[in-house]
Amino acid sequence: MAQVKCEVKGVFVVSNNTATAPVVVLTDDKDRLLPIFIGLWEAVSINSAKNREVLPRPFTHDLFLDLLSKFSITLKCLQIDSIENGVYYADLVLCNASHEEHLDCRPSDGIAVALRGEAPIFVEDAVFESAGSTVQDLSDCVDLSTFLQK
Repeated sequence: MAQVKCEVKGVFVVSNNTATAPVVVLTDDKDRLLPIFIGLWEAVSINSAKNREVLPRPFTHDLFLDLLSKFSITLKCLQIDSIENGVYYADLVLCNASHEEHLDCRPSDGIAVALRGEAPIFVEDAVFESAGSTVQDLSDCVDLSTFLQK
């Protein structure tokens, strides 16, 4: 299984006649896009982390990183390793001394934590192959910040 390092391209909102949904889009070095539909609060958290906004009070993802720090646990990376029936599966990889542990998480939470902790995000190549999109597929997307200002 090959893992591909990814970056967060952005957080967007997709709207059509029946629904409005936030989506985080990951991209790799081949400019492939991986949209992951997420909740609104996770979208706001990811967007604030991507924009390096410092909030007056910590989000849950900030609290999680503070807890890791207090117990000398290092966030190594986020791995998004599969998609089944439209549901993505991910693990936060944590290290303490010589021990490594994989912690199951929702990709949206993992992305928010990884961005805040400046940890790399990896996606299995097979996930890109099965769920990747093109720019044309995401033409109805509006940047989250623009959407919230309306």
